[in-house]
Amino acid sequence: MKCRLFYTFFVQSIDIGKIIGIIENVRYYNSSAPTVPLFNIISGGTLMSEKLLNYILEKKHHEFRVDYTENLAEEYSKKGFSPEERMADRFERLCLAQVPHILPEEQICYVRTTRQIPDCFTEAEWSEIKSEHFIHELGYISNLSPNYEDVIAKGLLACRESADEYSKRAIDNIIALADRYKAEAERVGRADIAAVLTRVPRYGATSFREALQFFRILHFSLWLEGNYHNTVGRFDKYMYPYFKADMDAGIYTPETALALIEDFFLSFNKDSDLYVGVQQGDNGQSMVLGGIDENGNDCFSELSKLCLIASRNLKMIDPKINLRVSKNTPIEQYMLGTELTKAGLGFPQYSNDDIVIPALIKKGYAPEDAANYVVAACWEFIIPKCGFDVANIAALSFPKMVDNVLHKDLASCESFDDVMAAVKREITAECDRVTESIKNLWFVPSPFMNVMLTERKYKNFGMHGTGIATASDSLAAIKKYVYDEKYITSEEFVKAVDDNFENTPELLDKLRNEAPKMGNNDDAADSVSVALLDMFADALDGKTNCEGGVWRAGTGSAMFYLWHANDIGASPDGRRKGEPFGTNFSASLFAKIAGPVSVVKSFTKQHFERAINGGPLTLEFHNSVFRGEDAISKVASIVKYFIDRGGHQLQLNAVNLETMKDAQAHPENYQRLVVRIWGWSAYFVELDREYQDHVIARQEYTV
Repeated sequence: MKCRLFYTFFVQSIDIGKIIGIIENVRYYNSSAPTVPLFNIISGGTLMSEKLLNYILEKKHHEFRVDYTENLAEEYSKKGFSPEERMADRFERLCLAQVPHILPEEQICYVRTTRQIPDCFTEAEWSEIKSEHFIHELGYISNLSPNYEDVIAKGLLACRESADEYSKRAIDNIIALADRYKAEAERVGRADIAAVLTRVPRYGATSFREALQFFRILHFSLWLEGNYHNTVGRFDKYMYPYFKADMDAGIYTPETALALIEDFFLSFNKDSDLYVGVQQGDNGQSMVLGGIDENGNDCFSELSKLCLIASRNLKMIDPKINLRVSKNTPIEQYMLGTELTKAGLGFPQYSNDDIVIPALIKKGYAPEDAANYVVAACWEFIIPKCGFDVANIAALSFPKMVDNVLHKDLASCESFDDVMAAVKREITAECDRVTESIKNLWFVPSPFMNVMLTERKYKNFGMHGTGIATASDSLAAIKKYVYDEKYITSEEFVKAVDDNFENTPELLDKLRNEAPKMGNNDDAADSVSVALLDMFADALDGKTNCEGGVWRAGTGSAMFYLWHANDIGASPDGRRKGEPFGTNFSASLFAKIAGPVSVVKSFTKQHFERAINGGPLTLEFHNSVFRGEDAISKVASIVKYFIDRGGHQLQLNAVNLETMKDAQAHPENYQRLVVRIWGWSAYFVELDREYQDHVIARQEYTV
């Protein structure tokens, strides 16, 4: 039997009407920023160039691209270049290889014209490096939030004064490329672009447009140097002074400022298909909006609102929007965020300041830095301007720990307490193994990142915790059927799991349809998840990494919801061999869920102050829930309810099962269909089939 699992909003546990009425013609006020009638802008279209938008959507700029074919690694190896010399030389060559182009009617320029970034090291050299060092992912620096604020304010010439020789070379090449863009702008009659490039990036920005163009140059250069998952940080915080000054001077109206922001947002999508990631879309271009500053002031401003509107208008996967919120956040901000969910973007992702900031302080972050936190490529909490954390260096599979106990210990466990003690032993041993294995961490040096991140106060490591619902539900089922009801012996249970339940259909039906499941506000399963996360945090507490930093437990999964699921067979919750785990901190795919409120209750009981590496609860909504007049307020109220209950992170998907299936059959008709994957959004038709199938499975299960 096939069942469709849709969340609806006949919410009895909370009185939606008491939280928010239907809001129409709302004005939002900020004491230090112009008042903007936002709903009017939402319905009134945009002044941005449709010609530019269509040019990028049709990928016409791809015709400028050429292959970069030089084998630099072999050349560098023969010449005996140092890592720093290799990076400086490669960056210079790649800058010289760029051919400046001004796209039709664009205001923020730069587009990459080389498809490849060749490696700096040969395979033999990498083997030698790996024999002496731990290499994370590709070995190049990633997942940081650089100091855009100070560099944009000072200009590159001022930064050059204190730079080393390799960083100076990087700066010189960036300025030289900007000069070539300026010359091209003059050649094609774009005096406005030429005027902007006369000042930036040499000198500090003096206007909003200059600041946006400066950011584009910096962001472009970081990717070109070989860094990846370069995040955007607290965009509305460091850009607001430029925005406010221009608005106060009457340079922009809300409508023309929105058009400029939309133009700027388009720049994130020009080259993103060339960026590193597990899948297209996994590129780390995460923008954080809102939240408090180090003095407790709310940073959500008119600029923040216009960014949300620009994202909703464009309906593109970049930049990926993250909203910092708290119990003090007004429902109107949640409603603006829900407009993006309704548009099918899979973001914003919400992070709760009330939980995150105190938890980071407990982990040793200075209060002013903790208050300034942002998210990394997906959801991990990192510090901009001074953080050098590796927030995704490893992952623990909770279901694997349960599987180990199932096969090594269950037969000898006299009580469920014995089972949980064995699970704790396995988690502790795995954390010990992982933390002891990561020694002599090494990254390829980055001369330009050295300009962008001169202070590196934090070098902490983050570890994902995957498959929490599968593990919790499995242990709850063992407790119920082996120890409480004695429905089955431990030996029989192990055999049934190992046989993939082929010969025990009645047990399979019980496990899938009657056993306790996270997501239903059932303490039988939820309390186990609390214990598992506490065990994880206990296992990492007090450990110092090879960089002198601490370890952070997390609730995210990344791609491990597929990879870790393939490491084990069936599991005691009724999950069969080959079925993936739920993504991140979420219910199992086949679980019968009562509704979103019960899910929120289940996934807000845990001690997130101890497991603060990040990892959101993901809720999948059928897009039909947005057809009612009060749909926005209802969904926004669910988000607020999650935050008010102490949830730490949340993301929502608005999808349609039949649409996705049709997109698999006819991808040419769905080029802009967007879905949320784990901590990022992607165009559905550009995903590998296994990732498409997982998103579909979140909406449908088979019994």
